Amino acid sequence: MKICFIGTGYVGLVSGVCFSDLGNNVICIDKDKDKLNRLENGIIPIFEPGLSELVKKNIDAGRLSFSDDLISSINKSDIVFIAVGTPTAKDGVSADLSQVFSVAQLISKKIKSRKIIVTKSTVPIGTGDKIERILNKNKKNGLFTIVSNPEFLREGEAIKDFKYPDRVVIGANDKKVIKLFNELYRPIINKGAAFVACTRRAAELIKYASNAFLATKISFINEIANLCEKVHVNVDDVAVGIGFLLFFQQ
Repeated sequence: MKICFIGTGYVGLVSGVCFSDLGNNVICIDKDKDKLNRLENGIIPIFEPGLSELVKKNIDAGRLSFSDDLISSINKSDIVFIAVGTPTAKDGVSADLSQVFSVAQLISKKIKSRKIIVTKSTVPIGTGDKIERILNKNKKNGLFTIVSNPEFLREGEAIKDFKYPDRVVIGANDKKVIKLFNELYRPIINKGAAFVACTRRAAELIKYASNAFLATKISFINEIANLCEKVHVNVDDVAVGIGFLLFFQQ
């Protein structure tokens, strides 16, 4: 399939490169030309074991390219992943979605044929709805489908997490689109990953709930570790005894 990733941060770069390694034609888009030049020369801006080798392999195979031409790249692609940053807003509580909505505005003004637009960034519940309203406002009805496909990548283990996940979550309200993503992820599903199809809002909530659940697990085992110190017990024994994977599997 023809895919583009808008944003070459941690999620966008790793996911884009891994999709190309699965046999798809991928364009990774960024406005930083110096960063793109470095990537084309195999200079990776993040630490992720094996990523440099995958970049070179798929550039040489003609499946992976980098560009700062957002509109041209979008119009060449069937699936557009939004993977820009969503940092904490100035209020310290909510997410800053300005980059997400800025990309949505550009897409809404320039797309000429049907596209599947996917939020890969971590976004609050209802973000997909707002992106849909932005595109509808610019009279692009029928030219797009908005999908939520949250990521569950750990730094230092991202390539492994992408290729061998425990689940792939697709949030869409269109059965044909869900079937398409089942095919896109087929090489991964065949390795044992569960394919979770749900509504777009449910997928957005799954990401936040997963993060919260992981934080809860870590906090809980830390409290157990404190107790273990006081009663002279090895916390590793306790973790194994109550279910090792419960605490250490994301």
